[in-house]
Amino acid sequence: MTYSKFIYVCCALCFCGAPFTIDLSAQETIAESPLLPPATERQRDYKLLYKQDFENPASIKDFVMTDPKAWKLTQHDHGLALHQSTQSDYKPPVRSPLNLALIADKVFGDFTLEADILSTGREVPHRDLCLFFGMQDPAQFYYIHIASKGDAVAQNIHIVNNAPRVKITSKRTDGVEWGDAWHRIRLERTTADGLIRLFLNDMDNPIMEAKDTTFSSGYIGLGSFDDTGLFDNIKIWGPHMDVKRTPFFTRPAEKLQ
Repeated sequence: MTYSKFIYVCCALCFCGAPFTIDLSAQETIAESPLLPPATERQRDYKLLYKQDFENPASIKDFVMTDPKAWKLTQHDHGLALHQSTQSDYKPPVRSPLNLALIADKVFGDFTLEADILSTGREVPHRDLCLFFGMQDPAQFYYIHIASKGDAVAQNIHIVNNAPRVKITSKRTDGVEWGDAWHRIRLERTTADGLIRLFLNDMDNPIMEAKDTTFSSGYIGLGSFDDTGLFDNIKIWGPHMDVKRTPFFTRPAEKLQ
């Protein structure tokens, strides 16, 4: 019970006289809040650091991209979403994904990210969407390749460290049934133990896990290796966030629609 509720109860007992009940279930905690993911011990000091639902066309200014011409805001059943609609005109310095949109000027260490994602690529084993984090520069970062069918590169967690991507996955499922539906993802990252966990729809059982401590903080983004898709309702929680101007990729025009 909070201090304010304790005072309220005491006052009620003193002045009302009559029996009564108080419903304390409405007291919001990190585990109960609709804006927060389920609590774990390492998340108890987390707060909401970033939120984007793309309903304001100016939201596009939040990002830097490998090629802004590949991105636009698109209307769907529940509003606007960030849409990577075509392939980026981009040549990475080492073998790694082509289509990236990074949240600009914000650096995260430990974090939990949630978002809604929709793959619009054709159904092939490597039909994919990607999440990027710990990004130092275009040749140093982590990314998660979420794909229809896992193999040596698809449906894996990778590190790019001045060399072509290397998978670091310790556990994964066989793949994702994309269909034409939206999916909710949650990415958990803790830097002290290097833990990386990705959940899709089922928030109790991760579909991918890895451990790596190479990059302790960096920029976060989304996109695909060489496919297309939509992204919406991004939320990021963590203990803190640093502000640092992103010195790479391209800042888009204010309105992409």
